[in-house]
Amino acid sequence: MSKKKTKFAVIGQGHIGKRHAEMIRRNPDSELVAVCDVLDKKALGLEDISEKYFTSIDDLLAANLDVDVINICTPNGYHSEYALKSLEAKKDVVIEKPIALTKLEAEKILFKSLQMSKHVFCVMQNRYSPPSVWLKELVDNNTLGEIFIVKLDCYWNRDDRYYKKGNWHGDAKLDGGTLFTQFSHFVDIMYWLFGDINNISGTFGDFNHKNLTDFEDTGVVTFNFVNGGIGNLNYSTSVWDTNLESSITIIGSKGTVKVAGQYMNEVVYCNIKDYVMPVLAPSNPPNDYGAYKGSAQNHHYVIENVIEKLNNKGSITTNVLEGLKVVDIIERIYDVRDKHWKKVVE
Repeated sequence: MSKKKTKFAVIGQGHIGKRHAEMIRRNPDSELVAVCDVLDKKALGLEDISEKYFTSIDDLLAANLDVDVINICTPNGYHSEYALKSLEAKKDVVIEKPIALTKLEAEKILFKSLQMSKHVFCVMQNRYSPPSVWLKELVDNNTLGEIFIVKLDCYWNRDDRYYKKGNWHGDAKLDGGTLFTQFSHFVDIMYWLFGDINNISGTFGDFNHKNLTDFEDTGVVTFNFVNGGIGNLNYSTSVWDTNLESSITIIGSKGTVKVAGQYMNEVVYCNIKDYVMPVLAPSNPPNDYGAYKGSAQNHHYVIENVIEKLNNKGSITTNVLEGLKVVDIIERIYDVRDKHWKKVVE
């Protein structure tokens, strides 16, 4: 007896939405039934696709297609609304990061998923990269001992090639902010490894994005981990021309490690008591958007994880509660930002 394929629909056909669609097409255990975007096929270069095409989520859901999972790859500001509609229609849901722009919206998604007994998968593709998997093992096994300091540096280039006029990028309601769109997966890695934070303080700037975005382009944030240790997040999208790096440095009582590279893909330092570092598998290349690059191309793992879970063969790599916590942490950092800017104005 042949295995039943998991049937998907993808909402949003920008770069990442097209990538989701392609990963579903390529997986032998999945079938892409429909795609949806507010723009028509021709505007997106999708005249040749064979799947059903819709220009609104309401039309897609009203069609009552045989679909198991809906992938939401729209601008951030629509994530929670579309997730709630999909869950209400009794569909499992995959939500691109961030799952929402406020903790309240994320809590509504969590509640609705429990109410409808449906799964929510959050896309945090950096968890799949070999250095991230290795770091998780180090922390879970207490190989580094007591954690003293964690330093996260995210220095990327996002200029007028990215923040184009009329695009949703940079819009306060649709984008939400630099930490939501650019760096939420690095906040996720930090939370995944070390847990929640408190005692947040920070300084923020808007250096060369004043005419491009509605929010900050740079932040220097310090905090404590609830589980012990001090943390520091430095981020900026003001780097000239190309990405510099995204890196994490961890200093513990038994050793020190640093993972760096454009998208946290290389172990550049490892010195741990009585420990020999294993050879890690190579990381996948970054998502290439032409003029700029994003995080590693790990979306096929997301699709595989959905199929495994729905066939009772695994657990969700990033569940809805973890997605909620990332939104909560960013929201609390932005509360500090807003207070900081209010003082600057005064």
